[in-house]
Amino acid sequence: MNIELVNYKRKRARETLSDAKAMFEHARLFSTVNRIYYAIFYEVVALLLTKKLSSAKHSGVRSLFNREFVKIGIVKEKLADFYSKMFDFRQKADYGDFVEFEEEKVRTWLEEAEDFINEIDKVVEGLIEE
Repeated sequence: MNIELVNYKRKRARETLSDAKAMFEHARLFSTVNRIYYAIFYEVVALLLTKKLSSAKHSGVRSLFNREFVKIGIVKEKLADFYSKMFDFRQKADYGDFVEFEEEKVRTWLEEAEDFINEIDKVVEGLIEE
């Protein structure tokens, strides 16, 4: 395992979450949704790297995450559901027409993203220490 790369991805996750919060403060909801997704994506990539796993595609990252961590109970299913939901919303935000997001929902997603990163970080820490 390349701990330096794992930690780099974790740092990117935290910085991207901070970017999401800044976008939210400026009422840039589409950008906030994009940054929320990428924050949790980077954290999942860090997790996969603890097992020397990676994928060039977002769908591959989701698949590996579900197979290697969710289905066997290392990561809670509710976190996987949130990750999938944010993937879908990011797609809509980036590519959809006439898409609108409610400020309160985006605020909730920001909070959930922070919880997601904190939970996955605990798993990553445990795997690094092994």
